[in-house]
Amino acid sequence: MKINGISGEPMLQPQNTTEAKAADADFAAKFKKAAATVQEDKDKARLKAVCQEMEAVYLNLMLSKMRATVPKTNLFGQSSQEDIMRSLLDSELTKNLAKAGGIGIADMLYRQLTMDAKTKKNSQAPD
Repeated sequence: MKINGISGEPMLQPQNTTEAKAADADFAAKFKKAAATVQEDKDKARLKAVCQEMEAVYLNLMLSKMRATVPKTNLFGQSSQEDIMRSLLDSELTKNLAKAGGIGIADMLYRQLTMDAKTKKNSQAPD
C-alpha cells in the first residue's frame, strides 16, 4: 500500500489490485484454517467430556453394586433419606474420580473414537 500526503487524494491506496486480492485470499485461507482448528479443538474437548461422563456412569454403577454386597447394620438406624444421600454422594464421587483420571476407561474411549474418526476421514474419497 502507498501512503499519500495530505491532499485531495485518499490516504491509503493499494499499489496493485492483484497484490491486494492475493493478500485477501491468503488472509481468508488462514482465517478458515484457524476457524476449523478452533472448531476441531471444541469438538475434541466435548468428546473428552462425554468420555469422562461415560466413565463416571460406569464407576457409579460399579460402586452401587459393590455397596449392595456389604451387609447393612441398624446401628444408627436405616432410612430412605440416607440411601438417597449416599447415592448422590456416590454420583459426585464418581464424577470427580472420572475427571481426575479414573481407571482409564475415558482415555481408552477417547483414543478409540478419535482413531475411528481419523480412519473414516482418511478413507473417504476426495470430493
